[in-house]
Amino acid sequence: MDIDFDIDQFVDRFVAVWNEPDPVARRRAVVALWAEDGVGVGKVMEYRGHDALEVRVAEAHNEFVRDGGFVFRAADDATWHHDMLTFTAHMVPAGGGDIAWTARIFAVLDEDERIRSDYQFPEPIARGSALTRAIAKDFLRRLGEGDPDRIAELFAEQVDWVLDWPAGGHPAVPWIRPRSTRADVADHFRAIAEFHVPGEAGGPAPRVLVDGNEAVVLGDIRQTVKATGKPYTALCALHLVVEDGLITRYAVYEDSLTVAEALSGS
Repeated sequence: MDIDFDIDQFVDRFVAVWNEPDPVARRRAVVALWAEDGVGVGKVMEYRGHDALEVRVAEAHNEFVRDGGFVFRAADDATWHHDMLTFTAHMVPAGGGDIAWTARIFAVLDEDERIRSDYQFPEPIARGSALTRAIAKDFLRRLGEGDPDRIAELFAEQVDWVLDWPAGGHPAVPWIRPRSTRADVADHFRAIAEFHVPGEAGGPAPRVLVDGNEAVVLGDIRQTVKATGKPYTALCALHLVVEDGLITRYAVYEDSLTVAEALSGS
């Protein structure tokens, strides 16, 4: 079988199941991810079938996420060959901090694109760039989902906020103003959503470049103005700095003229 679906989305679903607090939603996710007789192989134990796999995931969630205060994240390194998929997963403190555990995951998929077997190979803990890339990818995923509070969770309490606009902002673009806190971050993305048509943001997958605790995201912004129905595309570069597992600097360099013209109806 040749894999011909969204690999990154599949990896995100795999990682999300370990973070899922709701037992009902977790069970649904397990059934959707693994074949009925699927096998999960850890360093010591082997789990076969949905019931056993659900126990495996629940035990890990309770120990590390619920009680341990960690979250699981994927690195942006998924690759595949025929029916084999491999990627790296990290466990990091939910409140920010260094990677506490990392493993290389190998999964064999069936014809229904569910896991026949997966194997976890713990690896030496990666720091710096690996964590930065994982957080940048998580930010982009949450940005696509459009939940301002979930986006803000990735930011430190105090943020160095830089926007490529005049100091006084622009009357047609009300979300452009000084910001410095996590609450400000949520307010910023909430304000953007209020002025654009839901579900019509898009664009090609951005390119992420990482060096240590800094990431640069290159892409474009594609939105449709709610008041006028006018779509626009603005080139954009985003500079993120990650410290202790949280974003501490957010600098956006965008085609602000295009954005202002679209919002003002010019």
